[in-house]
Amino acid sequence: MATTNSHPLSGRTAIVTGASRGIGRDVAAHLSSLGADLILCYSSSSAQAESLASQLTSSRAIPVKADVSDPAAVQSLFDTAESAFSRPAHILVACAGVLDAKYPSLVDTSVEDWDNTFAVNTRGAFLCCREAARRLVKGGRGRIVVFSSSLVGSLQPGYSAYVASKAAVEAMVKILAKEMKGTRITANCVAPGPVATELFFAGKNEEAVKRIGEANPMGRIGEPSDIAPVVVFLCTDAAEWVNGQVIRLNGGAI
Repeated sequence: MATTNSHPLSGRTAIVTGASRGIGRDVAAHLSSLGADLILCYSSSSAQAESLASQLTSSRAIPVKADVSDPAAVQSLFDTAESAFSRPAHILVACAGVLDAKYPSLVDTSVEDWDNTFAVNTRGAFLCCREAARRLVKGGRGRIVVFSSSLVGSLQPGYSAYVASKAAVEAMVKILAKEMKGTRITANCVAPGPVATELFFAGKNEEAVKRIGEANPMGRIGEPSDIAPVVVFLCTDAAEWVNGQVIRLNGGAI
């Protein structure tokens, strides 16, 4: 299928994890608007995933429930993409993530909470990246974009497990970009700052949210619409020379 200027991703398949809510939802909608067919991976929000799929009229979209920490489930995502659209996937956007909303210090972090954070944020990113490296289209147009966090740069107390899990992802993706030499598959991270999502608001009161927004040079917290266009740019042909990078999207907070 030929691409057009208005639909530059027509004829391509994108797998988006964490697609039913937050930034992932905006990323999926933006990819669809550019013509990409979508696998909308979600962990629990089936109604939201189904609703999103029905709203995306610019391309085809299939909701798929999957645990990204399960190797078989991740493999099944790619299997579904290939069978549904009769071609290998071109794009992976790994947005699924968890955060301990108790914001414990390291000394108060339970082993269970630490393991859960790493299971989704790090193991999940690893499994998705590994499958993408094996199965995305090679020779051009293959794109891997994985979510990290600007907290890796700011190192705020209360986020030890979360930041450690995301720092590992950044290192992994930088190495992956080099290991993909010869395939023309690019691998990058985006690292948002505070963004108005359920993940960000969890465990914070109104005063804390206001304080974080006022401290930002832009005088506010981010919106998913601030992040999605940059993520989608990294998925286009125009971004081929951007590879092995961590792009911090935080309004200048760090």
